[in-house]
Amino acid sequence: MKPKYHIFNNAKYAIEGIMALFKNEMAFRIEICIIIPAILISFFLKVSLIEHLILIVVLILILIAEAFNSAIEACVDLITNEWHQKAKIAKDCASAGVFFSVVLAIFAWIFILVSLI
Repeated sequence: MKPKYHIFNNAKYAIEGIMALFKNEMAFRIEICIIIPAILISFFLKVSLIEHLILIVVLILILIAEAFNSAIEACVDLITNEWHQKAKIAKDCASAGVFFSVVLAIFAWIFILVSLI
């Protein structure tokens, strides 16, 4: 039987997921160390509200992609410890999602920062 939905329990699960990312994923820790200062720097840029939101959203998108990537990797590792072509594809595709989010963030930041010059 599925447990009854409770907003505080669900928030607790989300926080446990964030803690698992910190504990188990070096990439997430590195991204946090880059993203938090970048968000703080964005508050000092003379950009429009929309541009400011874009700068922050593309950075948060990286963290979202990393969370999904980590979840997919954990599920694949749960199913098999042996090398398998389909497991590799699943992990590589999840990693590509993180890569695309990073590329999007870099392009957005460059585009907006160049417009300030």
